[in-house]
Amino acid sequence: MAARSWWVHGERRPRAARRASSVAVVRDGLNGVETLLRYRPGPTPLGSVAFPGGSLDAADEDDCPWFGPAPAQWSRVLGVDDHRLARRHLTGAIRELFEETGILLAGPDAHGVVTNPGGGEWMQSRVALDRQELSLPDLVSRRGFGLRTDLLRAVGRWHSPYFSHRRFDTQYFAVAVPHGQDTSLMEGKGVWSAWVPARWVVAGRDSTVLGDAIGQEETVGRSLGRLTVPAVELLLERMAEAGSTVEFLMDLTIRGGVPEFTPELHGSPEEWVVPGMPEVPGEDADGGGFSLSVDLPGGRWART
Repeated sequence: MAARSWWVHGERRPRAARRASSVAVVRDGLNGVETLLRYRPGPTPLGSVAFPGGSLDAADEDDCPWFGPAPAQWSRVLGVDDHRLARRHLTGAIRELFEETGILLAGPDAHGVVTNPGGGEWMQSRVALDRQELSLPDLVSRRGFGLRTDLLRAVGRWHSPYFSHRRFDTQYFAVAVPHGQDTSLMEGKGVWSAWVPARWVVAGRDSTVLGDAIGQEETVGRSLGRLTVPAVELLLERMAEAGSTVEFLMDLTIRGGVPEFTPELHGSPEEWVVPGMPEVPGEDADGGGFSLSVDLPGGRWART
């Protein structure tokens, strides 16, 4: 309905977007590169099926030990003017990843990472972070660790479509699972999360196999394009094409700045009419009256 209202009443000033970070986690599997997908209940502009991620917190800007490129260097890579905002995106990405999966990109020095940080007393910290009772900079500082931002690869900056009522300005990252760490759902919050071969997901993108496997009301009977956002679908394509996690991550190594994307709305006014409403561009009961497209730059994002 948001898309229909935008089309009917004409373009206007889009709503302000919230800053967010998302992290695609990958590992090698028997069927190629695997990635961790999770289900997000309820309506969300980040998709019912997504990589771990979410909105930035004010405390993500706080200082803490830091390994890897300096925030000023990250700001150039991410295409943001303020190095403090770059710090928030990096810290927010690591925080959301830890909250949702138990993977913590932190260690005592520039070469080590925390071992098995997903459960036990660490689970209490994950819950406290989610409730904003604790900040990630405070957590790692008190334990004598620093953030391993060097493990992350910047992927791209994605804006929600202009018609969306809830819009996000999201920086996407990618990372391989650190040695000695595994994934787990947060106590009392997670519904579904699974490692899936990217080739399997992409091969079945026009079917409902993934949505049916998740088994939730918002997913059953829906194809990949109706479960997730273009950023996730395009990254899944890149994973499916890669022979290994090393090849995938090397392809994402950015020298310069990340590409920036805003999906555009398209409709079919001559084919779709909403019952009881004027004959203007709309969507049928299955939402088929509108589609999204995005202009892709060359290089690794190009497609035929």
